[in-house]
Amino acid sequence: MKIIRSFLAFIVLFSFSLFPANAETFDEWKNSFKKLALKNGISERTFELTMSNVKFLSKVIEYDRYQPEFYEDTFTYISKRSSKKKVKKGVIFYNKNKKIIDEIDTKFKIEKELLLALMGIETNFGTYVGKMDILSSLSTLSFDKRRSSFFTKELITILQLVENNIIDHKSLYGSWAGAFGFFQFMPSTINQYAIDYDNDNKIDLKNYQDSFASAANYLKKMGWKQNAPCFARIKLSSKTPDKYLNTSAQKIKNKKKLKFFKKYLKDFDNSIDENLTVGIITPDAEIVDNADIYNPAYLIFDNYELILKWNRSLRFGLAVCTLKKRFENEL
Repeated sequence: MKIIRSFLAFIVLFSFSLFPANAETFDEWKNSFKKLALKNGISERTFELTMSNVKFLSKVIEYDRYQPEFYEDTFTYISKRSSKKKVKKGVIFYNKNKKIIDEIDTKFKIEKELLLALMGIETNFGTYVGKMDILSSLSTLSFDKRRSSFFTKELITILQLVENNIIDHKSLYGSWAGAFGFFQFMPSTINQYAIDYDNDNKIDLKNYQDSFASAANYLKKMGWKQNAPCFARIKLSSKTPDKYLNTSAQKIKNKKKLKFFKKYLKDFDNSIDENLTVGIITPDAEIVDNADIYNPAYLIFDNYELILKWNRSLRFGLAVCTLKKRFENEL
């Protein structure tokens, strides 16, 4: 097993005079981006190999502007991603790959149910990893001004991974946002956490060994606490101050010990340790028209916040932890 640590020991040398977001056309962006790439250690050969056929994909912009995390209500989102059909398919997948999944669970101390939940939601257990040309997707999003800086860095990173023979450029097909493999890793995540678990000197995130080990390594390095709670559904009093209600996944604010919040909770499960630090989320409040600001509501724990680092969506975190719990009842 080879753990890939900081393959790219470089600093992305952004210069405002070269920054691709200033380009008016996609061709102008590409010319400007090439200068930036060469300044960051990309060879002419690699650039031509990877970037000569990239295209602006208008569909990527459509997907970026309309994502289900931002429009579906919480119950709809969770139920679609943790259905009985999803659980059944996950159990079948686990039984076929039990040896390697159990081995990685034991080695990394990351529950197999969590790994299955993430894979199930991200790619339906590897059956849908995306068919978009990742290089064109990242190029389109780098050219687009909404999040140009983020996606320019991701594009530089994936080119560096190709330059260093870590990733095969011919395999770069995935999601519209540039995510790749069975667990949908972005290039920067591949760079920091991916593992060549089968020791073939390549990282193949469409390979069960490399992908499961890489996901487990990522969660372990983030600080996942094995068998610790994720979230708990709650009923809130209408007297709960708004300042304690988190509606955004960007940062959970005003966390307190559970015993502080108990005065605002109705019919709560008293078996949870009241000294745990928790936050309150109300995911529908800023998304659903005329939503009840107090319902649905959830207490969230440290592990839940780690899932937000994987995907900054309150609904995604709830769906992953719900599916994880359903696998615990089946495996």
